[in-house]
Amino acid sequence: MELWYTEKQTEQFGITAKIKQTHHSEQTEFQKLDVIETEEFGNMLVLDGMVMTTEKDEFVYHEMVAHVPLFTHSNPKRVLVVGGGDGGVIREILKHPSVEQAILVEIDGKVIEYSKKYLPTIAGSLDDPRVNVQVDDGFMHIAKSENEYDVIMVDSTEPVGPAVKLFEKGFYEGIAKALKEDGIFVAQTDNPWFHSDLIKNVFKDVKEIFPITRLYTANIPTYPSGLWTFTIGSKQYDPLQVEDSRFFKLETNYYTKELHKAAFALPKFVDDLIK
Repeated sequence: MELWYTEKQTEQFGITAKIKQTHHSEQTEFQKLDVIETEEFGNMLVLDGMVMTTEKDEFVYHEMVAHVPLFTHSNPKRVLVVGGGDGGVIREILKHPSVEQAILVEIDGKVIEYSKKYLPTIAGSLDDPRVNVQVDDGFMHIAKSENEYDVIMVDSTEPVGPAVKLFEKGFYEGIAKALKEDGIFVAQTDNPWFHSDLIKNVFKDVKEIFPITRLYTANIPTYPSGLWTFTIGSKQYDPLQVEDSRFFKLETNYYTKELHKAAFALPKFVDDLIK
């Protein structure tokens, strides 16, 4: 008998993957958590029925969240990740020698626990001495912070459950307050095929707060539609004006110096959303 996992991404569309086995399934305090092993994508973390990350394609998302803002900032030392309990963004942040401390604030400790157990290639850097892991509400952490961070990365689920408030204008205003005077933040902002209104609204809100606001994309096959967007808000540095001397060689599988700027070249239907 064959077993398949299907994520229903809209009422009319979904993706499916053949399963080898289920490693773990649990209703946590905050969400339904599953770790399954798939034939095509290896181990897969699923929250509330949505694919969060897989061993095969995780590098795209994690590299693009981390390296775009970190290469844009002139000297990132203190970095905050809101969400991201799988540890992939933290792993990429630590590739930057200027970073002195990376703080991870994840609301659901079970995500951290089972990522360490079943996704060690992703979560393996969470015990690094430069990392401070806090099981806490990222929204409240931001609300209590002021002038603390060089870069803030919002690595959230889609806007359901505890992540809904991470897509509100008040949260972005709090981020601006939590950043230093030359700070940068980035957030994943879903896909333009099924959630164009979300992209449009978030970009508008961020643009009203940050003098430099830009949208970029990446191809992530296990995320809805495969085309994913990220919104960046910066107080001073423009990701399209990074000098060549800022880039240094690091081990990646998706991100490159050339792709850094190319990712901001948007398909017309996406560009139209933010005009």
